Amino acid sequence: SARMGLPALALLLAVRLLQTQASPSARSFQLDYEHNCFLKDGVPFRYISGSIHYARVPRPAWRDRLLKMHMSGLSAVQVYVPWNYHEMLPGVYDFSGNRDVEAFLDLTAELGFLVILRPGPYICAEWEMGGLPAWLLWKPNIILRTSDPAYLAAVDSWLHVLLPKIKPHLYQHGGNIISVQVENEYGSYYACDYGYLRHLLGSFRALLGNEVLLFTTDSTRVEELRCGTLQGLYATIDFGPGSNVTEAFDAQRHVEPKGPLVNSEYYTGWLDYWGEAHASTSAAWVARGLEDMLQLGASVNMQSPFLQLTLLPRPGADYKDQYKPVTTSYDYDAPLSEAGDPTEKLFAIRTVISKFQPLPVGPMPPATPKYAYGWVALKKFANLLDVLDVLCPSGPIQSQFPLTFEAIKQAHGFVVYHTQLPQDIPDPVTLGAPPHSICDRGYVMLQKEYQGTLERDRQITLRVTGRAGDTLDVLLENMGRISFGANISDFKGVLENISLDSDPLSNWLMYPLAIDTAVQQGWPHTAVPKSSSRGRAGPAFYTGTFETPGIAWDTFVKFPGWSKGQLWINGFNLGRYWTSRGPQQTLFVPGSVLHAGHSNNITVLELEGAPLTPLLLFLDRPLFNRTLSHSTLDRE
Repeated sequence: SARMGLPALALLLAVRLLQTQASPSARSFQLDYEHNCFLKDGVPFRYISGSIHYARVPRPAWRDRLLKMHMSGLSAVQVYVPWNYHEMLPGVYDFSGNRDVEAFLDLTAELGFLVILRPGPYICAEWEMGGLPAWLLWKPNIILRTSDPAYLAAVDSWLHVLLPKIKPHLYQHGGNIISVQVENEYGSYYACDYGYLRHLLGSFRALLGNEVLLFTTDSTRVEELRCGTLQGLYATIDFGPGSNVTEAFDAQRHVEPKGPLVNSEYYTGWLDYWGEAHASTSAAWVARGLEDMLQLGASVNMQSPFLQLTLLPRPGADYKDQYKPVTTSYDYDAPLSEAGDPTEKLFAIRTVISKFQPLPVGPMPPATPKYAYGWVALKKFANLLDVLDVLCPSGPIQSQFPLTFEAIKQAHGFVVYHTQLPQDIPDPVTLGAPPHSICDRGYVMLQKEYQGTLERDRQITLRVTGRAGDTLDVLLENMGRISFGANISDFKGVLENISLDSDPLSNWLMYPLAIDTAVQQGWPHTAVPKSSSRGRAGPAFYTGTFETPGIAWDTFVKFPGWSKGQLWINGFNLGRYWTSRGPQQTLFVPGSVLHAGHSNNITVLELEGAPLTPLLLFLDRPLFNRTLSHSTLDRE
């Protein structure tokens, strides 16, 4: 072959060099301020996305839910990372099993999704404390979501663990994460601390690099956009189907005059609170709002096409004039139901998407099969106070006056507060605590006899009689820490003194209970029932078993005649039931927790009173909408 001249060779080498330099940055995801859109690899782009919470979906169902989202025409998924799901104790991290966020991201990539990541550190998500770990409150004066050095130190150590795991999954590095949200709706928080947002921006840039698109999300309120946005973070908004789309995006334009229009949380449904009617949002309404946004060329993330319970449920609470705990089910009247079934709303959304981009070829995967296993009889195992040796193996903590959960380093669940009556009480006196100091429910026993319940922002006194030396036990339940607003420093337990006619009771023993640990290890099915277990009132454990006929299908369990409590099957915590308050009447049981062809162990902790004949009923459909005040609204 003819020899190449030096100038030609130099030119070829220069071209090759440019090609090799260009290849890493050939994958890019950027803002185009000139044309008001995103650029993906230099080409104008908009996403239609849906939220999915890996922490609320059993790992065996991840693929099924993602596939259904893919067949709906979504091009992206939005993913929250709950800090307290991975760092349950300071410096102790868990990314295994259902918590393997990298495996989840790999699966989204395999199915062709782009990912919008929301790693917090605060995420809201109706999740306990908005994803912040309860152990932050071990420092009682900590100021959350601010530049408080104690808070920032904890945030930084977490981000130094999480973000290096995320970096290889960024789009620029060959992964599928196109953008990362910093904090969440920070403008709605009272602090308005720009120093905190600047600190987070610095940490995210240092750990993820300068290429990745970082953004914020806030409501359309002027004040919230003022406090929640920061130079260097692209400002997006959130609103639901009832909003005027043009007005809503005008609010975004006030803070981002140029760039893509983005609704990061388009509410396709809403959450439920205990004691209120099941929320629902019409499919037609949701579809119309989506079409209006897509016609404006906006990028949209729907909140939430698929949400479900987690196998260690951590629903949070809201505070709107009073404490409002969120139900176990996060069905949300979403386009994909709690059990992962496509709904009329999903098909309405799919039809709208088809007008703007081609749908994947093929049918929508069907609803998962359900099975009504029928009635299962339970037997009383023991009163809770008779098994404290098992539930609190480390023994009680002594204190003159009651201590909070945080002071004794108990994050979730239950603590028994035990003392004795200091004198005879022949005539009824008032046992009580100041307002807002029973967090969140206290089940009161005198001489191991159930007397009634004290409840945050509701009943805070009982009338009692007794003799000097009689035992007084109050079982305190954490119903979920507030996940939104100014009250997220939500301490649990007995926050002030419990008194008899205004005389504070002293000399307390506190038993932090490790019920989940005991049940996961096979208790009480491996133990001998307590013979003293008569009576139906007050906190007690009930056990039973049932068989699945050869195949383990999803099911729903109902609690006819039960009051309030918690359910475990085969050691998995499936959440709270509260039959007497509603609206949720069934708990979803994923087939993946059941044993096919052999015995399944049921454990129920009933807190107030079991029915005379303790039975559970397994159904093939949920019951979401029956409350005391809405007893006629039995929606299946």
